[in-house]
Amino acid sequence: MGTTWQVRAALPAALGLDTARLRMLVQARLDGIVQDMSHWEPQSNLSRFNRAHAGSVCALSPDMVRVMAEALSVAQATDGAFDPAIGRLTDLWGLGPNTVSAPPTPGDIGHALRGSGWTRLQFDPLRSTLRQPGGLWLDLSGIAKGFAVDAVADLLGQQGLNHCLVEIGGECVGRGMRPDGDPWWVDVENPEGLPLPRLRVALHGLAIATSGDYLRGAHTLDPRTGYPAIHPITAVSVVHPDCMSADAWATALSVMGLSAAQRCAVREHVAVRIVSRDGGEWLSPALTSMMDLEPA
Repeated sequence: MGTTWQVRAALPAALGLDTARLRMLVQARLDGIVQDMSHWEPQSNLSRFNRAHAGSVCALSPDMVRVMAEALSVAQATDGAFDPAIGRLTDLWGLGPNTVSAPPTPGDIGHALRGSGWTRLQFDPLRSTLRQPGGLWLDLSGIAKGFAVDAVADLLGQQGLNHCLVEIGGECVGRGMRPDGDPWWVDVENPEGLPLPRLRVALHGLAIATSGDYLRGAHTLDPRTGYPAIHPITAVSVVHPDCMSADAWATALSVMGLSAAQRCAVREHVAVRIVSRDGGEWLSPALTSMMDLEPA
């Protein structure tokens, strides 16, 4: 995934756990997710789907069934502001394994848009299959990292580690409590130069994911236009019971304009903090209801 991972966990002495073995288990789990869903790996299951002939019905792993189900749910709820089927577009802009020397032409973007889109997919979660309509490329980079965070936390739970904090590339989930009895506290990063108040989140059975352009520039595409999403929003942080959903919703809301993102967050009861380039901060009702606000 082009990033790093870390785990903090309370290791019960009675279990006699070997930390080296735990690291190997975590790395193996992450390697499996990459081999399943990475568009950077030419032999991944996702890349095989992208190369499949029109009409092919491809079998999905249990992991990919879960990711596709949530991806399509968020796509529908956001009218396509989140879309797992824009691999052609991300490839055009050089946001995948293929580099480009210049921005794509409007004609190229229009052609890629016509061959993309979540509504072209035929997903059968009961049979664990996905039909390739022809020439469509998946790109799960807006959700797979969040899923990986959840998967590692689940793996640790299976090993008896019910109190842990998992972080991959800035996306986090907390389970249980710290050994000192506190929850797993995480400070939300503020874009440099903006005088914003500190937002500290207690990840007790919660996850947080952030999307924006304040670190890497305008790298998130609007699936509806095919162009990078450039507007007053610079950072979106979503708090959710699972990191997969937080990741997808952060991506979707960062694509929308400010007013559209606010309306969507209120309608869908998403706990989100939205930061604008001018330093403005908006907290959704779902987030403020979770907060312990200190009096002025």
